[in-house]
Amino acid sequence: MPHDSQPTLRASAVQFEAVPDRPDLNLETIRRLATAAAAEGTQLIAFPEMCLIGYWHLRRHTPKRLAELAEAEGGPSIRAVQELALELGVGIGVGYLEVDGDGRLFNSYTVCLPDGALHTHRKIHAFEHESIESGSQFTVFDTPWGIKIGILICWDNNLVENVRATALLGATVLLAPHQTGGTNSRSPRGMKPIPVGLWENRAADPAALEAAFRGPHGREWLMRWLPSRAHDNGLFIVFSNGVGPDDDEIRTGNAMIIDPYGAIIAETWIAGEAIVTADLDLGLVPLSTGRRWIRGRRPELYATLTQRQGHELEARAARFSQRPVETP
Repeated sequence: MPHDSQPTLRASAVQFEAVPDRPDLNLETIRRLATAAAAEGTQLIAFPEMCLIGYWHLRRHTPKRLAELAEAEGGPSIRAVQELALELGVGIGVGYLEVDGDGRLFNSYTVCLPDGALHTHRKIHAFEHESIESGSQFTVFDTPWGIKIGILICWDNNLVENVRATALLGATVLLAPHQTGGTNSRSPRGMKPIPVGLWENRAADPAALEAAFRGPHGREWLMRWLPSRAHDNGLFIVFSNGVGPDDDEIRTGNAMIIDPYGAIIAETWIAGEAIVTADLDLGLVPLSTGRRWIRGRRPELYATLTQRQGHELEARAARFSQRPVETP
């Protein structure tokens, strides 16, 4: 039952394998899965990062090809999702390559609300291609459900300041679309690739693939940090992700929904397409540990958080640097 008679929001996190450079086919998948989720009473559906055109292969494209694939927020793909949201009466979030009026490219994520409104976040720490720029704003917005929702894309969520800022701006639900798991991390104890053979042999031995997805290069890696983002900031996290081949890596899915105490309230073990749904008890937020701790903040002591230390790098350089980081 909802806590203290507070309202609930039924939300879904979706994992699926996007077809590279084929928004038409990916829109068909989005329509099919959104329709299925809506039929179960879902009000908000989060699809993965870059799900309209695929992700990791983009780093191999020329700037010209990226420009051909990019669409404006008001382009045909987002209009199609907007129409679907209106048709189903739900909110739908999708990731894509956005182009603005000046021809700049962004890794973006647009939520189409059932009242027709659009809200777009541009990944703050974009590293996929030298032609894809990083956004410079947090994204928190009102919804028809009487709550504020925030969006942070993939690596945005790894930097703790971003989630705290999103919470301070009033978000109680954070959409966290990703393309992760099975990455070739430079950290010696970070993620490593999922063997391709496990994916290719998934029909004969699904248990082996599912075990790998739950292991240190998938779910176990998420457990090191993702629940703490929810707990420390007193918000729900709706984590959506790709699953299966993504250029030369295998994404691990692990779609899940986490409550404001950092507890996983819904997830999937499926190593394939899946919808994960949960009723978010919004009454958990006001007295959650993170919200109470936030009230104990002493902002006057935190000036160092806004000062450059002299060793900062732009997103691509930081993501791909092989040099050890020296302690200031």
